[in-house]
Amino acid sequence: MTQIAMNSDVLTFINVFTVAPENQQRLVELLTSATDVSVKYAPGFISCSLHKSIDGTKVTMYAQWRSMEDYQAMRDDPKPLPYFQEALKIATFEPGMYKVVQTFEQAQVGQA
Repeated sequence: MTQIAMNSDVLTFINVFTVAPENQQRLVELLTSATDVSVKYAPGFISCSLHKSIDGTKVTMYAQWRSMEDYQAMRDDPKPLPYFQEALKIATFEPGMYKVVQTFEQAQVGQA
């Protein structure tokens, strides 16, 4: 389960894919398949969430990993590679690796 918390050693990867609207659902399917057949079984995998933009031009993957080494080992695994290769035929992406520095929650009524 995705948990977003400060002072965690979890590495967060936020990858934003740009895609033509007619290919958005196909991209979601490819990323889902890659995760279902391989990624979610990789050592160090914690969670992954996919988001698609309302205008159809973006798919964002929010993934959490225990370490950079675990993430790299998954990238070196040939099982998800065909899905990733197909995804890159229909989309470009901007990868990013992050650490959580702050979180906010809804204020309770009567609190400032």
